[in-house]
Amino acid sequence: MSLSLAQGLTLYFCRHGETEANVERRFQGHTRDTPLTAKGIEQARGIARILAHEMPDFARLAFVSSPLERAQATMRFIREALGLTADGYAIDPRTVEINLGEWDGLTLQDVRALDPVAYEVRTADKWNVRVPGGENYADVARRCEAWVGDLRVDTFAVTHGAFLRVLRGLFQGMTWQQMSALDEPQGVLFRARGSAVDRLEP
Repeated sequence: MSLSLAQGLTLYFCRHGETEANVERRFQGHTRDTPLTAKGIEQARGIARILAHEMPDFARLAFVSSPLERAQATMRFIREALGLTADGYAIDPRTVEINLGEWDGLTLQDVRALDPVAYEVRTADKWNVRVPGGENYADVARRCEAWVGDLRVDTFAVTHGAFLRVLRGLFQGMTWQQMSALDEPQGVLFRARGSAVDRLEP
């Protein structure tokens, strides 16, 4: 069954801007929280432009960020670009990135070399198999469902790549394999109404 927003609600959400770890192609979960790049800052400002175009009365939105600094930094740049106070947003820990446990900060090559069996087992069943010391997709899905279920007003949120894929997949009734195949775009805004998700780009 698809995840669905309460009738009449709209949720805007995006991934944080590009970070140094993204450039280095490193897994970035809870502990590997690197700064935004210049491109990442511009992506945040681009999100502000899309949001302002899509919803001119953006100031009435509830603004929510993951607690991780890369998401909060993105939110601050977005709010500043909108002419709002930088710190006028709430933190919701349920929107945090998937916990990548022992893989946090490593490259794909590092992970395969560290424990090729664990990598293959997890790749074959991301829904049920947790990253060593971390989470699986089902864990993230439970957080998504709990967060969305508590939304009562139109909201804009800054979150993360894996969370973004799972959330979009839940809205669209996807299997975990389909979720895993989704992209994790930066500088793109998503809009959810009911269980429909639209992609809004510059």
